Amino acid sequence: MKKQRYFLGILLIGFGGYFLVQNTEVELLKQFVGWPTLMMIVGIAMLWQGYAGGDYALIFPGVILFGFGLHFHVVTHLHIWPDHIGVFILIVALAFILSFQMTGQGLAQGLLFLAIAVALLFQDRLNDWIGTIESNGSLLLQYWPILLVAVGFVFFMKQNEKK
Repeated sequence: MKKQRYFLGILLIGFGGYFLVQNTEVELLKQFVGWPTLMMIVGIAMLWQGYAGGDYALIFPGVILFGFGLHFHVVTHLHIWPDHIGVFILIVALAFILSFQMTGQGLAQGLLFLAIAVALLFQDRLNDWIGTIESNGSLLLQYWPILLVAVGFVFFMKQNEKK
């Protein structure tokens, strides 16, 4: 593993700032005291180490931690933000895609998760669209998770055959 000087520096700065905010009397800053902020601090430290330090393996978990922490902050303060499983899958898709930019691996997984996130986030609109195309659209929408399981088994079996 490469030198972790960026990771440790950002982590100490972030945690120091967090505990400083925790001890202040400023009400505006009190909303940032909580575990989502700690997730974001660790995520930022990992992202900084991943990009600036060249430790590209930290980009994926950095995006996950920062994205989940950001989601938990935004969902409590912005009422138009969706509190939906599709947001988490979208964050995972972004993690794969951003990691792919530096490592060259994970694009297929990122695009697959992106398609699943879009399908989940816009499920109501997809229901209306498929319903207008054919009357059996509701059957397709009801059993699409089985398709995901089947595709997962195909990928799993192909990996076992390569070994």
